[in-house]
Amino acid sequence: MEERSAGAVVFRDSPSGRMYLLLQNAGRWDFPKGGVEKGESEKETALREVAEETGLMDLKFLPGFRKVIEYFYRRDGKNVHKRVVYLLASTASESVKISFEHQGYGWFPYHEAVKKASYENSRVTMGEAERFILASA
Repeated sequence: MEERSAGAVVFRDSPSGRMYLLLQNAGRWDFPKGGVEKGESEKETALREVAEETGLMDLKFLPGFRKVIEYFYRRDGKNVHKRVVYLLASTASESVKISFEHQGYGWFPYHEAVKKASYENSRVTMGEAERFILASA
C-alpha cells in the first residue's frame, strides 16, 4: 500500500526569537500534515492541512525548502509505504485553534522543539529548516 501526505514546518518570529509549532496527537509531537487529495499540489495540501489542524490561514512559504520523508508502518496487517513532503512556512499569527485530531499544541524555540519532537525524522527536518532559514537571512 502507498500513502502520500504533505505538511509544513511552521514558524513565527517573536520578541524572544523564532518559535516552531508542534501539534500533539496521541502523546506524540509533530508537524501539521495530512493526506494529499486528488488533484492537489503539495503546497495546496500543506495549506489545507495546516488550516484544518491549526486554524492558521496566513502562511508564507519559503521557496526552495522541500524535505521528503519515507517510512513504513503496519495497518490492518499490511505494510504501508508512507511518503511525506514537508514545506517550510512562516506565520505572523500566534493564536492556534487545534482540530479534533489533536490534544495540544505549542510554540517552542528551536532547541526545545527539537527535544520535544517525537520522531527522529522530525528532528532532522527541523534542523534542516533552521539551517535553511539562517542561510536565507
